[in-house]
Amino acid sequence: MKLDAKIPSGPIQDKWDTRRFDLKLVNPANKRKYKVLVVGSGLAGASAAASLAELGYQVECFCFQDSPRRAHSIAAQGGINAAKNYRNDGDSVWRLFYDTVKGGDFRAREANVYRLAQLSVNIIDQAVAQGVPFAREYGGLLDNRSFGGAQVSRTFYARGQTGQQLLLGAYASLSRQIGLGAVKMFPRTEMLDVVLVDGHAKGIVVRDLVTGEVRSHAGDAVVLATGGYGNVFYLSTNAKGCNVTATWRAHKRGAGFANPCYTQIHPTCIPVSGDHQSKLTLMSESLRNDGRVWVPKAAGDKRQPSEIPDDERDYYLERKYPSFGNLAPRDIASRAAMQVCDEGRGIGETGLGVFLDFRDSIKRLGKDAIAARYGNLFHMYAKITAEDPYSRPMRIFPAVHYTMGGLWVDYDLQSTIPGLFVLGEANFSDHGANRLGASALMQGLADGYFVIPYTVGGYLAGQKAGSVGSDRPEFASTVAGVQEMTRKLLSIQGKRTVDDFHKALGKIMWGKCGMARNEAGLQQALQEIPVLREEFWRDVRVLGSNESLNQSLEKAGRVADFLEFGELMCRDALERRESCGGHFREEWQDEGEARRDDENFCHAAVWEYQGEGKAPVRHEEPLAFENVHLAVRSYK
Repeated sequence: MKLDAKIPSGPIQDKWDTRRFDLKLVNPANKRKYKVLVVGSGLAGASAAASLAELGYQVECFCFQDSPRRAHSIAAQGGINAAKNYRNDGDSVWRLFYDTVKGGDFRAREANVYRLAQLSVNIIDQAVAQGVPFAREYGGLLDNRSFGGAQVSRTFYARGQTGQQLLLGAYASLSRQIGLGAVKMFPRTEMLDVVLVDGHAKGIVVRDLVTGEVRSHAGDAVVLATGGYGNVFYLSTNAKGCNVTATWRAHKRGAGFANPCYTQIHPTCIPVSGDHQSKLTLMSESLRNDGRVWVPKAAGDKRQPSEIPDDERDYYLERKYPSFGNLAPRDIASRAAMQVCDEGRGIGETGLGVFLDFRDSIKRLGKDAIAARYGNLFHMYAKITAEDPYSRPMRIFPAVHYTMGGLWVDYDLQSTIPGLFVLGEANFSDHGANRLGASALMQGLADGYFVIPYTVGGYLAGQKAGSVGSDRPEFASTVAGVQEMTRKLLSIQGKRTVDDFHKALGKIMWGKCGMARNEAGLQQALQEIPVLREEFWRDVRVLGSNESLNQSLEKAGRVADFLEFGELMCRDALERRESCGGHFREEWQDEGEARRDDENFCHAAVWEYQGEGKAPVRHEEPLAFENVHLAVRSYK
């Protein structure tokens, strides 16, 4: 596997302009001859499909939801970053670039991160033009608030519904192109494989989730925008449908998978309440603007929070990280919460929780002001917990959230398979070992609106339009492989449910490759997962006897992929013998803070699939830091 990042030469602020000028162009009249298949219709997929169609390409867009409006992007609450410096508090493209590189613990590619910061200012203008109802100040200007890992206010927001409103903007653009006939939409359709012709991605195999039909679609390029893999842990803040299948099956066709061990644990999630839960609910990081995080100073203190005076409370983030306080980055805030709980100072029946308290901000600003900023989040918390967060502190605890690893892509967002492009959370490119809050929406929209329209054209200019049809033998053989797997899953008729296997995998992953990892635990996981996978293929029971409208079959395919991917994730975590960002190896720490090993691990680890039963090969892309010098990551 050859890793050519295609990073342009010259000053970092000129690299994107240089690359755009160097890319080959497709004549506007010729664009109508090319077809692009876009898999996923969240922020990255919808924006890409709409933009490519607007340019004149034929576009087919696929999503497993019943509507693009139900993509998981809708769940993003707190906001989207942009370096517009509306608050005149010292922000700039350079500062956003620096904060993002530092926030990722110096494990991201500088050129991609700088481009993201550059494009951030364009995203807000695009969204406003689409009618996204961002919050505004009294004078009518767009408002900003703070988010973790930054000392400026650069986060644009629409109450606690920013993802939903941005998705509706992208969906409106997508719908316009659907109405014009430029995009053909395929909802309730799941991609199950990539079709390669002469080593290039020229199609996909999908399953109609209503009829069960397996069919193929041919195109001149394929764009994956299918999100992250957090549900490998079973319990996470992700929608239940989120999965690794599209990227994993592309990986098995030859796409390198980069840094799979980089998983973000979000510090503000409603704590687990019992074994009955199938997912967890996120409370936006924006709440840490006005909420103070604390636990009792004394271990085992089970008094009501109102009965604990200030001098017996430990506002531990403010104590440990005075410069950033409650807005310390997610990985650091999560580990700090786990540490106080390990000391016996956690709250709630399980002791796995901390308080997020709005008492002081309500006194300072008034209840109406807090309700105006966070009302829907407070309402959601009250509905779930039956507690009033205006009068009683919220109870929160870290949970699996975003994944920074993904398919490896070059500067053009092209994977190691020519013609296969990967956008948003599905790729690895921008966040290093930890994502700062409000940067996921930024990356998805930057990739879809402002990067892929240029770079996919650079690839297509060297391809003959429509040269590959679905009548090629490669399509038939790929379809046959998908159908064989389906028949195999339906024929096992074992005794354990799909969810039972998924829960078992989740317990292994959370216990041994979760918020903290160590060599013994990871080696044990690498012994347990293959045993569980073997049992899955021997004893799983897929309900139903046919393929049409069979959600048990859908889940079975996804869990089968998780059982393979989980092993790679643990292997990657074992091989990365350092701590950085969301990857915390207990052997490499300084009093609870991550200790990097820049001499040996200042690189992206890219895994190459070798076949079933064979160990994958680990490749390295060195990371050069020429503009932000490597330093100990400190928020104190």
